Amino acid sequence: MTTTETAGASRTIELRVDGTAYRPAVDPRRTLLDLLREQLGVTSPKKGCDHGQCGACTVLLDGRRVLACLVLALTCDGADVTTAAGLADGDDLHPLQQAFLEHDGFQCGYCTPGQICSAAGLLTEFDAGAPSHVTASVSDTPQWTDDEIAERMSGNLCRCGAYVGIVAAIRQAGESR
Repeated sequence: MTTTETAGASRTIELRVDGTAYRPAVDPRRTLLDLLREQLGVTSPKKGCDHGQCGACTVLLDGRRVLACLVLALTCDGADVTTAAGLADGDDLHPLQQAFLEHDGFQCGYCTPGQICSAAGLLTEFDAGAPSHVTASVSDTPQWTDDEIAERMSGNLCRCGAYVGIVAAIRQAGESR
């Protein structure tokens, strides 16, 4: 077998997506986004730009937000992936999902799953006290300001311009914790 033939050989990985275990055979060139959507039928993360510029494909990978279009699926062996659909607890919405509804944090809805996953990662960052570019000092505790939320969500674009509702929803979910 030549190097070219082995380079494209599929490999089996194990991962959990929204609590369900999978053992897919994965082409080494396949992204996590394509694995989720095309192989596993998980359509919550959206394919927007496919270049890591819009955030529509944002998921949580072992609790941290990532752009699924930039992550190779092979690197997710043993990982736990959570999509916006996996944040709810049965019929009970995650507080972020509920806040997005209450504050009209979506219009067409295409970016919403990525926005919600990114916001869930933001909540984790706040819990850890991680500063952002707009945090006054790296030793300061981040505050729930519009500037702080907007900075942390800057990788997620909304073509409809629903940012006012998105920021309000994230602030509500964050402050109510």
